Amino acid sequence: MPIELKSLADVLALDFDDIIDVRAPAEYAEDHMPSAISLPVLDDAERARVGTIYKQVSPFDARKIGAALVSRNAAKHLEGPLAGKPGGWRPLVYCWRGGQRSGSFSIILQQVGWRAETIKGGYKAWRHLVVDSLYDDPFPARMVVLDGNTGSAKTDVLKRLPARGVQVVDLEGLANHRGSLFGSMGDQPSQKAFEGRLALAIAGLDPQKPVVVEAESSKIGNCRLAPRIWREMVVAPRVVIDAPRRARADYLTRAYADLTGDVARLDEVIQRLKPLHAAEVIGAWREMASSGAFADLADSLMERHYDPRYSKHRARMDVPHTSVEAGDLSESALDDLADRVAEAAFAALHR
Repeated sequence: MPIELKSLADVLALDFDDIIDVRAPAEYAEDHMPSAISLPVLDDAERARVGTIYKQVSPFDARKIGAALVSRNAAKHLEGPLAGKPGGWRPLVYCWRGGQRSGSFSIILQQVGWRAETIKGGYKAWRHLVVDSLYDDPFPARMVVLDGNTGSAKTDVLKRLPARGVQVVDLEGLANHRGSLFGSMGDQPSQKAFEGRLALAIAGLDPQKPVVVEAESSKIGNCRLAPRIWREMVVAPRVVIDAPRRARADYLTRAYADLTGDVARLDEVIQRLKPLHAAEVIGAWREMASSGAFADLADSLMERHYDPRYSKHRARMDVPHTSVEAGDLSESALDDLADRVAEAAFAALHR
């Protein structure tokens, strides 16, 4: 009997050796259940072919051709990635809506002797839970937003908070993106994949404890926050790291060493700011980059670009906030800063 997922807690509690997504590669690439591996029983072209025959010829012909393709691909998986699985292996198999693809593959696995099971409703059941969590359900824990101007080490501090008993949801980590134009971390997940990661992170929170998130806009790179989550962040109390600009410039020089090590890429990013600043300003920034004056570049970028935008944004926010002074953002000072931010986060919820 297929397993029914009634909540994201059920997903977190799944106890299988592997979760197998048998949908086509393009479906898997857009989104999939956490930790699922891709073993498609129809590739993208085969899926399109079967679907066309179903609509234009007959369901019977589509099922007959589909069965042959599924059997052929299942054999490849049995002789390939599944060849070394032991007799006690227990996989969970799903497809788009818990129908023929996952059912067919699980029967083959069961005939081998493995304890394969399927998910009632397949991927659509998972996606339904994610949407309910982010778009309909109330946020389960009290939220504090960690704020501060560019370069105030918010992300580094956030990563230190769990060791201090503070729950965190790392939005930038889930979106695979660092906050500024200069901070892209590479390929971002699809919107659906980001939402799945975020929903599971929220499902794992203890509602009796506060949770700290880093201040973000409603978009993190190309990933959008659900309106309900964004509204929660807008009204949440804030802990603001207050650090002098030069300390932040030195911090950014360390934190963005990957970018300063690639001057051509750094120059290309600076030039994206041309629509926002005068030509002489862009020219000065490019000169700083080419000459290796990275701390001066960071300082000037904050003075002319980032800090004014942060100030304008905060002027529209009327929420309680606590400032935590940070004159030193060196690596050795961050543990002490995290201690004080943790203390301020707990205190912010008791005012």
